Amino acid sequence: MKNYFQFSERNTSFKKETIAGITTFLSMAYILVVNPVILSQTGMDKGALFTATALSAIIGSLLIGLIANYPIGIAPSMGINAFFTFTVCIGMNIPWETALTGVFIAGILFFILSLLKIREKIINIIPQDLKHAIAGGIGFFVAFIGLKNAGLVISNEATFVAIGNLKSSTTLLAVVGFIITIILLNRGVKGGIFYGMVISTVIGVVFGIIDTPKAIVGKVPSLEPSFGVALSHLDDLLSPKLLAVVFTFLFVAFFDTAGALIAVASQAGLMKNNEIPNAGRALLADSMSTIVGSILGTSTTASFVESSAGIAVGGRTGFTSIIIAACFTVSLFFAPVLSIVTPEVTAPALIIVGALMATEISKISWSNFAIVIPCFVTIIMMPLTYSVATGIALGFILYPISMIAMNKMREVHPIMYVLCLTFIGYFVYVI
Repeated sequence: MKNYFQFSERNTSFKKETIAGITTFLSMAYILVVNPVILSQTGMDKGALFTATALSAIIGSLLIGLIANYPIGIAPSMGINAFFTFTVCIGMNIPWETALTGVFIAGILFFILSLLKIREKIINIIPQDLKHAIAGGIGFFVAFIGLKNAGLVISNEATFVAIGNLKSSTTLLAVVGFIITIILLNRGVKGGIFYGMVISTVIGVVFGIIDTPKAIVGKVPSLEPSFGVALSHLDDLLSPKLLAVVFTFLFVAFFDTAGALIAVASQAGLMKNNEIPNAGRALLADSMSTIVGSILGTSTTASFVESSAGIAVGGRTGFTSIIIAACFTVSLFFAPVLSIVTPEVTAPALIIVGALMATEISKISWSNFAIVIPCFVTIIMMPLTYSVATGIALGFILYPISMIAMNKMREVHPIMYVLCLTFIGYFVYVI
């Protein structure tokens, strides 16, 4: 086992990997609750969605752990599930059964692109500075999610965002958890982020901020209402409207995963010579999980940026992903207990991990004005648009333009020009 996952080469151990896997699981466990809530608004069965969400996370995390040896958790993507529900099904009046078929086809296309190593090629030709910007931008995005989950940042009609109610018990719990975690990390406690979440949960239960679960074990809901539905509506793909949907699924998931992969590889110190080892295998695992997830009955899966929480406590190999999958397996039977892992409990971990990831921007060549604006836009637009893919797209549009303006067009890889035009077309004709 140690040899397969290269524990010695990556300076890790079973204990580190196990704590990392549990930490990542706790950071992304909210998807078990949130994904069914969002997708059920299309008319899908909430119970079946819970099971499909857990199973797709189990399969996806196992695949990327065993095939690519990466410490990443895979599950139905936040953002894409909202697009699936509110834009495709509700906004475009496309039945959820047909939309699942769109996810299935996008997964097949992902798989083909990954098999031909086209996705890997695109990721590896991304300029080094933009890769640092992507990793740093995701750090700001992850921290923003944490601040939002903590209730420290809320929406405001006049100013868009504002500080939340600091007297709220849930917000205070997040603040206390944040302080505890900082103290643990500054004291050099290994796994401080994980222990911070555990202590916060206990405090929340003791003071009645978090409800004590009414049961320990729950029945696993049936998959029957949604299983295999994606395969029974392939004829609907002749619709031009749905083809646009398939393209959007393809675009968003492609760069969500690319961004997460770059950020995780950079944070874990796995990137070598501006390339990500085993990137092709990671992308194959990701595309396969999307195919399986659509058949099970859920929207597009993707690599979770919350995986950075596990890396921050020492996760370096695919064994972390195996632990994540094991935790999701247990969650199928212990769903009531998961209710005590609230967003306020995991918020401090996301804020701190975001801060650690944001240090990547120090590696950007800020003295080179040709890359300053593309990098800055990539970073700032991720949290402001609540989308990793949008930040990457805007940065990719500006990078070739900026380099041409500086008479450095020959330093830009031809694929970057193709991507620039593709993203422009996407914003003009699809968004």
